[in-house]
Parts: sequence; C-alpha cells; structure tokens
Amino acid sequence: MWNRFVRAIKSLFGGVVSSMEDPKLILEQNIRELNDQVPKMNENIATVKANLVMIRKERQKYEKLEAELVNKIKAAINANRDDIAESYALQLEKARENVVSTAEQERFAEQAYDKSLQVKRAFMREKDRKIREAREALQAHERAKWQAKIADTLEQFEVTGLDATHKEMVNRLNEKTAMSEARMEIALDSVDTKTLEIEIDAEKMRASDLVSQFKREMGKAADAPAPAKEQATRKIDISLESDSPAEDEAARSKTIGRQKE
Repeated sequence: MWNRFVRAIKSLFGGVVSSMEDPKLILEQNIRELNDQVPKMNENIATVKANLVMIRKERQKYEKLEAELVNKIKAAINANRDDIAESYALQLEKARENVVSTAEQERFAEQAYDKSLQVKRAFMREKDRKIREAREALQAHERAKWQAKIADTLEQFEVTGLDATHKEMVNRLNEKTAMSEARMEIALDSVDTKTLEIEIDAEKMRASDLVSQFKREMGKAADAPAPAKEQATRKIDISLESDSPAEDEAARSKTIGRQKE
C-alpha cells in the first residue's frame, strides 16, 4: 500500500515537472554547462601537470645529489679518508633509493597526465558533438515554429473569410475595368470618324490652295492643280461613295462649294 502511494506521488510530481520543462531552454542550459566544464577540466589537468613537474624536479635534485656524493666519495678515497668516504657512501645509498622512488612516481605522474589529456580530447569531441546536435535541434525548432505560423496564416484565409473576400474584391475590380473598357469602345463607335477624316482632308486642301495661291502671286508656280490637291479630292470622293446617298449629296455640295472658294 505504501509503495502504491509513493508511486502515485512520484507520478503526480513527475507530470508537473514534465509539463514545466521547455526543451529549448533545457538544451540551451546544457550547452552552457558543457562549455563551463572546459575551464574546470583545464584546471584539473593543470594540477596533474604541476604534480608531474614537482616530482620531476625532485628526481633531478636527487640525481644531482647522487653525482655530488660520488665525487665526494672519490675525493675522500684519494685523500685516504675512508671514514668520510663511508659516511658519504651511506648518503649515496639513500640518494639512489630516492632517485629510483621519484623516477617511479614520475612515471605514474606522466601516465596520469597523458590519461587526463586523452580524457579531455574525448570530452571535447563529445562536447562538440552534443552542442552541434543541440544547435541543429534548436534551429529545426525555430524553423518548425515559423512554418507553424505560416500554416496558421494559411488556415485563417479560409477560417476568417479572408480568401473569399479577396476573390470577391478581385472580381469586382475586374468587372469595373471591363465596364470602363466597354464604355470607351462604345464612345469611340458613336463618334463619326469618317466625317472627321473628311474635315481634316478638307483643311489640308484649303491649306494647299492657300500655299498655291501664294506661289502664283510670287510667280513661282504654274496654274496647274497641285498633285496633293488632286489626291485629296480623289480621297474625299472615295470616302463619299461609301456613305448614304443623302450624305453623299451633302458632302459633294460642300466640297464643290469649297473648291469654288
């Protein structure tokens, strides 16, 4: 019974914690923690390196002491001072033991230092992999959020009636444009363009006659009708033939009157 109660409590609080967790924030925190581990690891490696350096210096000190004691023993023997040589011999024996001991310690310290460097390299590779993986997941999450917003906007086109309103307004503008174009075509069809062309040609004939008159007064042209005048008259006659008989007669009378003038 107690185990069931504990399991229920754990499931309750576990669900609350799970609902409070934000994967994006947790991944960002993991990246910061991984980066924070690097200075700590460097500090530990520096401690191991310092221990190796101290042991190496101690070994070198004992080796130097060993060399000095050997020289002193030789000097005492040359001086026939065996008592002094024996004293130095005991110190030499102790120094050699220390050299062997510190050399062994140095070997272990070097192995520890190499091992720590290997651990750091493995950690850095794993850290870079996890950070890269986390950043890719974060970027994918941001893309998914953006795509979700676009999807919501597209769905709102239909939900809020935006799509229907858009199509309705486009159709209305197209109808207004078509109506304006149709009114323009009707207005152009209602204008008597043939009469305007005739009047324009008549104005050209009048202008040609005035120029010919000036030329005759100046003695620079013959009395023969100008080719432009004949062509304009022929064009007017052709245009008049296509109209109704009544319009034909009126236009012909108008043309004759202008020629007399």
